[in-house]
Formats: sequence, structure tokens, C-alpha cells
Amino acid sequence: MFDLAPRLRTIAVSAAIAAGAVLITVTPVIAQTAAPVPSAASLPSLAPMLDHITPAVVNIAVVSRSPGGNNPLYSDPNFRHFFDVPEQQRRGRMSAGSGVIIDAAKGYVLTNHHVVDGGTEISVTLKDGRQFPAKLIGSDKETDIALLQIDAKNLVAIQVGDSDALKVGDYVVAIGNPFGLGQTVTSGIVSALGRSGLNIEGYEDFIQTDASINPGNSGGALVTLDGKLIGVNTAILSPAGANVGIGFAVPSNMAVTVMNQLIAHREVRRGRLGIGIQNITPDLAEALRLGDLRGALIANVEPGSSAEQAGLKTGDVVTAIDGRPVHGATDLRNRIGLTPAGSNVRLTVKRGDDERVIAATIAAEDHSPADLSGTALEGATMRDAPKGGLRDGDVSGVVIENVAPGSTAARAGIRAGDLIVAINRVPVASIADLRRTIAEKPAIVALELIRDGGRLLLVIR
Repeated sequence: MFDLAPRLRTIAVSAAIAAGAVLITVTPVIAQTAAPVPSAASLPSLAPMLDHITPAVVNIAVVSRSPGGNNPLYSDPNFRHFFDVPEQQRRGRMSAGSGVIIDAAKGYVLTNHHVVDGGTEISVTLKDGRQFPAKLIGSDKETDIALLQIDAKNLVAIQVGDSDALKVGDYVVAIGNPFGLGQTVTSGIVSALGRSGLNIEGYEDFIQTDASINPGNSGGALVTLDGKLIGVNTAILSPAGANVGIGFAVPSNMAVTVMNQLIAHREVRRGRLGIGIQNITPDLAEALRLGDLRGALIANVEPGSSAEQAGLKTGDVVTAIDGRPVHGATDLRNRIGLTPAGSNVRLTVKRGDDERVIAATIAAEDHSPADLSGTALEGATMRDAPKGGLRDGDVSGVVIENVAPGSTAARAGIRAGDLIVAINRVPVASIADLRRTIAEKPAIVALELIRDGGRLLLVIR
């Protein structure tokens, strides 16, 4: 605390009597001068930047059908009272979120998939109070990005920044609609980059920030101090369900890539190379004499895949795609999976002591489920693990889509959502691998699975 009492010099008095007069000498009182208070105009403020960009951040209201509330008799006044269904449930469940206007001319609004998922009615409210019904252009669960469109004039769009240029410690501002209160601004720094393994989405490359993000902020803007969008607020990590200083945003570069595909196809058409990849651990780096090389190690190459055709080999380390460095297995997986099928890419590869650039064509992801009737997995419907890359700890394999009750697969204990990574100790990266391995040893099949983040072994006879 500061002592505000004046500090005065001691008054010195000396008296002398001369010629009948008294002479008194006084030391002048000197008060300490207070520092000038800066004017409000000279203090740093985010207000000018926010005045410019906050009209581009919107509130989103979503009406979705309540569970069990879709019976047509609920809407019939002659039958409604027999069901004793609350009026709120008959009307549907309402939720709120945020969004960002990305194209003023076309009325495009970016938000989260989970904000609009299952919505039967979506409306957008601007900062100036205008409200418009929104059309869902497309939505992608894997990245938690959705694109809406509104028919409105005099919109303000936000400028998109380069999220790859972010550094830990950069100041950022989060804008959204927490708890449905209305537009709110919070600030903080970039706490971490490239966060993954949170089991929030299929593609995880989050920006972590300590700017307060709360329920309702989802879909809102994370911006730099110059007002550029560098992330779409998505999630918080909190045992209490509210901000504790750890929030996450989808990087703007990923969000825009998804948005462009949603505009073009109304869906994301992902690509694949047909490789299994893993991070370079210190032990691997030492064993392979990689030093401090960064990238993703190719653990296996699927026969007949684009990777094999391009000449990629097990043991190669991918260090860059199209000249942009690869920071690890998750980074490579995300970038391959979000590259449209048919695109040509240049992979910088370290092979032994040699570095080379290999051209490869991204193939289309196989979305057709396979039913393996007549095999030891009869009753299980499955498909290749998405993105031609990895999930569940950077491991490729085959995803179980459905298991028929009472089938061979069901009796063996296989469940929907299981990820098959090996059969009889032979790694499998695709349904083709799985069929071939089962055909070689049809009597007994030992399945290595990943379930709920853990590995287990099941034997089917």
C-alpha cells in the first residue's frame, strides 16, 4: 500500500537577538509532486479492434427434437393430453451457441458441429439485434465444424489469419455467447499448440488457451490482437463444466479447409495414402539414428495403396508435406485426411542417410461398409479406419460398425466401435488385409483390439 500523507521536511528554527529584533530562519516546506495520471485515450485498449470485429460474431439458437418427442400424436390436440408430455418437450429442446461470419456477401457463418447437431430449427442473431433463420450447408463431426448460411444484408465478415503462424505466448481474445448471456469478450494467451489425444473429436489439433471459454462459447471466435480469426472455440476441459483456464479452439486453417469442402460437396471428402504412422520416440530416434529429426515414421504401407504406388516404404520418416514441416504423426494424419481425394502432394522423406521428395496422389477414403459373412467374423460389419491415418494412439486398423446379435462375432465378445489392429499377430491396416489374414488361418483367429483406449486380445474359434 502507498502512504498518501505528505512528506514534509523538518522546520529548522534558529533564534538570534540582534539590535533588539528576533531573527527566525525557516526551511521551506517541499511537497512531493504526484505523477501525472495518463488520460483514458492514452491507455492501451482492445476496444477499437473489438468495435471492428464483434459485429462478425453471432449468437446461434437451435431447436432440436427432444428424445421421445417425435411421436406425431403429440401434435394432435385430440390425443396430446393422453400422453402427459410436458409442453416444453413437445416444442423441442432449445440450446445456444456462437458463430462467426466468414463471408459477408454469401452470408456464410462458421460454427461447431455439436452446436447445430440434431437441430430442426436454427436461427442467427447479429450484434445489432437482427435475427435470421439459418440454412445448414454442411457439418463435419470429425473436426466439429459446421457451416450455416443466412440471407441478410450489411453483414460484417471477419478476416481469417494463419493459425500455423501462432506461437505459445501470443495474446488472443475469445468472443462468444457464454451461458446464453449475450456477446462476451475474454482475453488470454496461447497456452499450447497441437493438442490432441483429448478424445473430443476425430481430428484433434487444438489451440489451447487460458482465455475464458464457457458453455455457449462454442463456435465463437478466437482472434489475435489485430482482429484476425485464428481459431473456432470448441471445448473446455473442466470437472465443473465451466472455465478453469483450459479451453480449446479448432485452428483457423483446419476450419477453412473443412469449410471449403462443405461449400463444394456439402460434406468432407477425405483422402488417404494407405500408411500406418507413429511418432518418433527417443528410443526410435536412437535406434534408427535419426538424431533430433522431427516428423512421422511410417510403420507399415498397405499393399496396392497410393503410398506403395508412390514408392513409400516402411521406416521412411515424413518430414514435410508440400514444403510445410510435419510435427508428428497426428499432424501428418490430419493433413492427409483433410486433403481432398485426387490431390497430388509432395512428401519430403528421410530414408536412411538420404532425403528425397516423393510425389503421391491422395486416394478417396473407403466409406463402403464391408460385411464379412462366411468368415470367423461373421455378423460384424466394418470399414477401414477413417482418414487413412490413425486413431486411438496413432494406430491404423479396421473399425467395427455393427455386430449382429447372436452372431459369431457377438459371441466372441466383439463390440461396435472396436478397432482391429492385428490378426494372428499380423498388423492389419484395411479390410483387404483383414480378409487376406483370415483366409490364411480360418480355424482360429486371434484379434488384437483397441477398445476405450485400451488393448485386449480376443480369440474366435
